[in-house]
Amino acid sequence: MELKEYLPIIIDAARDAGIEILEVYNSDDFNVEKKGDDSPLTKADRLAHEVIVKKLEEHTDFPILSEEGKDIPYEERKDWEYFWMVDPLDGTKEFIKQNGEFTVNIALIHKNEPILGVVYAPVLDKLYFGGKDLGAYMGENMDPQHKLELIENETDTVRIVASRSHLNDETANYIDKFDNAQTVSMGSSLKFMLIADSEADIYPRFAPTMEWDTAAAHAVLKGLELEVINMEDDKPLRYNKENLLNPHFLVKR
Repeated sequence: MELKEYLPIIIDAARDAGIEILEVYNSDDFNVEKKGDDSPLTKADRLAHEVIVKKLEEHTDFPILSEEGKDIPYEERKDWEYFWMVDPLDGTKEFIKQNGEFTVNIALIHKNEPILGVVYAPVLDKLYFGGKDLGAYMGENMDPQHKLELIENETDTVRIVASRSHLNDETANYIDKFDNAQTVSMGSSLKFMLIADSEADIYPRFAPTMEWDTAAAHAVLKGLELEVINMEDDKPLRYNKENLLNPHFLVKR
């Protein structure tokens, strides 16, 4: 299959996962205190995971590395040439706060590089997809009217993405380097999509993230010829490392 032929599969998987998440999110007992496996968050995460895995296994032969199934030994996965990297519900704080800024993330990784990705925000009904040499889109298909193009920021203001829930000293110090900085906040992988939508210029991340938090959005940004850069070596983030924790990173347009 050509790369773009996988797009309908992962778009459908993300949408189906969104339906499962919204059923929990909109349920009458969302705010009822429940523990462990009965909590709305755990239930939504599990249901989304199950529907994505089912769809991917029905239509593709690639292995799956999901936040929900992350205990696959490195010895088993280190030689994977292609695999799916999935975060069934990215933005747990946003889900619990019910502000809608959480996403379903699905990425195809090839030799440590994300080459195809979908980021879907079910409450906002915003779906982004794209990949290496494919372009980046917001919508359901690759129609020209859905294609994302980077629009130049013609103001003197540098718009910097900063997390509401993770604004630490390092991030504050980075922002302070700019005389004309304006912070823009958003939850989950939608932070990256602020760059893709030309609503922000820089996204520095000085707080912990895992590979499944970034892979799908990284693939979408690749469609715009942008990279998520490892601050330690100035190279693009790599995926399927032995330790799945990301280093601090930077996105600039």
